[in-house]
Formats: sequence, structure tokens, C-alpha cells
Amino acid sequence: MIKEEKTAYRLQSLVSGKIFEDSGWILDPPGETAPGFVRAVYENRQLHLKGNEYGFYTFADWLPINRMLQGSHPPVTYKSSGLANTLGLKNLYITFSGYWPEKGALMCTCSFKETEAYSVCGRLDPGQDKILVVASAGNTARSFARVCSDNNIPLLLTVPEDNIDVLWFDRPINDNVKLIVSRSGGDYFDAIHLSNLACQLDHFIAEGGAKNIARRDGMGTTVLSAATTIGEIPEYYFQAVGSGTGAIAAWEANLRLIEDGRFGNRKMKLMVSQNKPFTPIYDAWKVDSRTLLPFDDQVARKQVEEIMAKVLSNRKPPYSLIGGLYDAMKDAGGDVLLASNEEAIKAAALFEETEGVDIHPAAAIATATLVNAVKEGQVQKDALIMLNITGGGEERFKQKNELHYLKPSLVFDIDPDLNEVKEKLERLFQL
Repeated sequence: MIKEEKTAYRLQSLVSGKIFEDSGWILDPPGETAPGFVRAVYENRQLHLKGNEYGFYTFADWLPINRMLQGSHPPVTYKSSGLANTLGLKNLYITFSGYWPEKGALMCTCSFKETEAYSVCGRLDPGQDKILVVASAGNTARSFARVCSDNNIPLLLTVPEDNIDVLWFDRPINDNVKLIVSRSGGDYFDAIHLSNLACQLDHFIAEGGAKNIARRDGMGTTVLSAATTIGEIPEYYFQAVGSGTGAIAAWEANLRLIEDGRFGNRKMKLMVSQNKPFTPIYDAWKVDSRTLLPFDDQVARKQVEEIMAKVLSNRKPPYSLIGGLYDAMKDAGGDVLLASNEEAIKAAALFEETEGVDIHPAAAIATATLVNAVKEGQVQKDALIMLNITGGGEERFKQKNELHYLKPSLVFDIDPDLNEVKEKLERLFQL
């Protein structure tokens, strides 16, 4: 650990506008009934990078943390030549979160979910005695497991059983991290339901997902990386979304950069993408609906089975609430785009051929939609574009390291009984 360091900030309700102190693990505006986010308001209105030796915490001025943890690395932004030349783009910048030592990218879980984990766990009060609960479709679980294992933070992970093959590591995970799963055939929403049951019990605390300011501001460091590298706010932001939290975080970081005053005053257009045929955000956005359209859960599960980018499978994204994805896109502008598995496979191959590293399926979806947007004239060839590559370098990392897999301690039915969950978790954690 570098040192205990608390960032000075307050919280603001996006529902009422009220500003108040962060008295702990606040996820919702206190005393308010309308669904909406709270947002951090930092004392430092200008961002001053702390330096490479701080890793991810170089962005600590705009992170709601009580401490800095071991082992972190920041996203890396560079100007593309290979992919840019192929697409005829003059100002394409790639923000890469993953493992690519030649570029200085050293995230050993190969995913930008590390930015969430180091921020959320840094927000935790070192004196609190509850077990953090995190639901995940895969990459988030891998990142939280690594960070909590390295820093001795008690953690309960809930993941769909069909996704546990993504829980690989270059060294064993310590016993303070436990994995429970929803039985094969379930999806990310079932894992979230299981985590919600756990959080009804004493001794457990919900990580909070998109409602956690630390998760959003951690993810927003991708935009901070881009803006501080380029010297200005990009015009377009491309990223694949499951929950849309990364795009919300990008928007919030954009607003802070405007207030900083040194990076321009533009709002970058949010060009977010989904993997066909699972497209709930696209479907709602295209008919300008603030609420998600109704869909059949069994149909949705089948669609999730079909998509290549399993991490983009959130059936209840934070789209409608105040400060959610709908508001972000209405304020910033942009569009929801689609790519098929086949288009993603081609885009991943193109990226590796032109840039020199493998990328995750979600990043391939984002790349595919950039390729399509250029072909269709949705973006100008001289536009300043940020492509958020949210994971990559995994093939290279796995070749260099012996892998260890985290095995589940418990397997639950898709709709488990609360008493069963309580009894088994108390036994698992010896409570």
C-alpha cells in the first residue's frame, strides 16, 4: 500500500440537487424516493496527475477513496496509426485497459474492470468489518477477486455458473475471497438476484454497481487518460455496453473536464454498442423511450446464450433513473449501435493485425461499430475519436503465465430460498 489517503469530496443528489457529506457507503440519495444517482463533487476542481508511481491512483484527485491499494495500473491512451490508417481516420486515439507491456499497459486481469475494483475497494473504510458482495458476468469478478486477494479484503462473488471459466489468475486467490454461483442455465441477472439475497443478511455489504460513485469514477479514468494524453476532450466516444455504466462514467468525467477548464468545453458524443441479438438498450433508445421495453425473460436468456460478448448481458441496466444512461446520452448526444458476432470476430482480427494485440469480445463489438460508423459516414475522417478498448492482451498474458482458476464454494438454483442462502453463507464464512 502506498499510504492512507482520503480524497476531499462531497456527494450530490441528481434528483434534488442537494449536496451532503459522504457518511459512509451511501448508494442512494438519503430521504428521496425517486430513483436516481448520487455523484461525487470533488474539492479539487482541476485534475492534477500524481505520477506513474501511483499506478491507477495517479487520478486520485477525482476518485472517492480512503486509501490506495497495492498492484494498480492505469489505462493507457495512444494515437493509433495502424487501425486509423486502415479506416482512413486522422485522429483516432485508443484507450487500452489490459495487458500490453510494450504500451505500458500492465493490468494482469486484462480488463478495465480493474479501474472499478481499485476505486471501490479504495473507498471502503479500512475499519469496516463487513464482507463486500459483488455480482458479475465475469470480468468484474476477476478484477475484484485479484484486488481483494492482494489486499486482504473479504469478498463474496456471485457469478453465473456458465461464466466461471473467466475466473483465471496468474497465482492462486487467497481464502478471503469466496465464489458462489447460480446454476448452469442462469445469466448475469440471476447472479445479481443471488447477490441481493446475500446482502439482506448481516455481515454483508452490497458493492452497489452503477450506484456506487467509486465504480463510476473508477471507470471514468479511461476518459481522464484520453483527455490528459490528447490535451482536449474527444469528439466521439466508442464503447460497448452491458449496463451502460462505463458510458455514464465517461459522461460524468467529461463534465468534470469541462469544469476543469483546460481541456475545452465540448461534450463527446457517446457511441455505445450492443451485441446482436441481445439489444435492450438499443431497442429503448431507438424509440426514444426513457424506460426499457418489456421483454420475455426466457427469450432474453436465449439471446444471451447467442451473443459472443457475454459481459454485455445485463437485463436491468441503469438506463432510466435520473443520471442514468438515457440522461447521459440525451445530454451528450450520440447513438446506440449494433454489431453481430461475425462483425466482432472480423473487428478483433483487424485490431490485432493493425495494432498488434488481441482484444476482448466486448471491445471487438465497439471496434466493429466504429468500422461501420466510418463506412456509413456517421463520423468524419478528421474527427477526434476515442475508442475505449475495455479489455485485451489476454492471449499474450495466458501464454506467459501458468493459470489458476477460482472454483465455486457453493452452487445455488436460479431462484434460491433466502433461508437456504443464509444458512449456507453463514457456514461458508463461519459467521
